Amino acid sequence: MKFITFILLSFVSSLTTNAQFESNKQVYRAPNLDDVKKDIKTVAVLPFNIVLSYKKMPKGMTVEMIKEEEEKARTEFQQGLYTYLLRKQESFTATVQNPDRTNALLKKAGIKTKDDLEATLPDSIASILGVDAVIKSNWNYSKTGSEGGAIARAVLLGGAGSTGSGTLTLQVYNGKDGELLWRFYKEMNESIGNDANDTMERMMRKLGRNFPLEKEK
Repeated sequence: MKFITFILLSFVSSLTTNAQFESNKQVYRAPNLDDVKKDIKTVAVLPFNIVLSYKKMPKGMTVEMIKEEEEKARTEFQQGLYTYLLRKQESFTATVQNPDRTNALLKKAGIKTKDDLEATLPDSIASILGVDAVIKSNWNYSKTGSEGGAIARAVLLGGAGSTGSGTLTLQVYNGKDGELLWRFYKEMNESIGNDANDTMERMMRKLGRNFPLEKEK
């Protein structure tokens, strides 16, 4: 499996691993969210801020290679979140801008790296993109053990083994004033034996129950 696929599945696993491996989840909603979201008609998913690390560097892996994979993963994760939101479009109060347009407009404005993105205020980004809100996301993943080692521990100790840990943060900012409207934070231990398709579906359901722009039922 290619490294980029591996870290993408690790991101998916962070939202869907069984409860016994979930160490923490926090959701923040701004007091005025229900009033503000009535005016949010378009939203843009920004490229992710990705940080990858290893307890022990794999053989043949270099810091430069990890940085390259972080950069590739930024738009891979952006596209993944966009695809999910697009599939659930009828359930949301706002439409989502195509990431190809988002990235082209950011590039045209001189925002080309994650440092450029972090240095630009959310309301300024929204103005550049012509949207009412923006979604900023951070994914920090630390590989702490091998798959083989996790399997061995699972056999000896029972339960599922852990091969890494990560933290995911999704934040929605108001395009008018740049104020934080919603924040989803989750940290977990990555476990072995997850089916990719099943994991993706469960991830979508979990995020859907928390996403702030979902229509009231």
